[in-house]
Amino acid sequence: MLIGLEAVFFYLFAFIAVAAAFMVISARNPVHSVLYLILTFFNAAGLFLLTGAEFLAMIMLVVYVGAVAVLFLFVVMMLDVDFAELKSGALQYAPIGAMVGLILAAELVVVLGGYTFAPELASTVAMPTPEIATRHNTAALGDILYTDYIYFFQVAGLILLVAMIGAIVLTLRHREGVKRQDVSAQVARNPATAIEIKKVETGKGI
Repeated sequence: MLIGLEAVFFYLFAFIAVAAAFMVISARNPVHSVLYLILTFFNAAGLFLLTGAEFLAMIMLVVYVGAVAVLFLFVVMMLDVDFAELKSGALQYAPIGAMVGLILAAELVVVLGGYTFAPELASTVAMPTPEIATRHNTAALGDILYTDYIYFFQVAGLILLVAMIGAIVLTLRHREGVKRQDVSAQVARNPATAIEIKKVETGKGI
């Protein structure tokens, strides 16, 4: 249980995170939405630090803030997207979004309620969390990922690789009139095809 200064920082980070998350969906400017999203990630990382999950906090900053949010910000700034047209059709997806939100809320209630009314469930898990004094969070996560779930970890990486290659193939467009590198043609060149000797008469230029 958080007390004292830790409780003050917890409620501060939580309030800013909730307020910034609300501004993400309510801001009219998409660039402002991304900036509020980055602020939300920073406060979520602070909450992870308060709970002792320093690895998740660093992942939140490095992956989400340093890669996803910044990449999305540059995409929003560079692409000429008509966001007014996109938002105009958002109401037709409101029922589906509400249904998904209700399902997620029900799952959270079941999980939190189970731990509240039956705290002994935490001791029945197959792989209990080790004590911080004996094993740090990062080392414990590494033990689980690279020993018990190594094959699932490799499959997840393979799926991401296939998805990345598929996205590149689907978005690649060959336009006419654009010079592109042909590695096989470059490697196949020889002195006979690469050098052209011109005999210039005396007193005349090329």
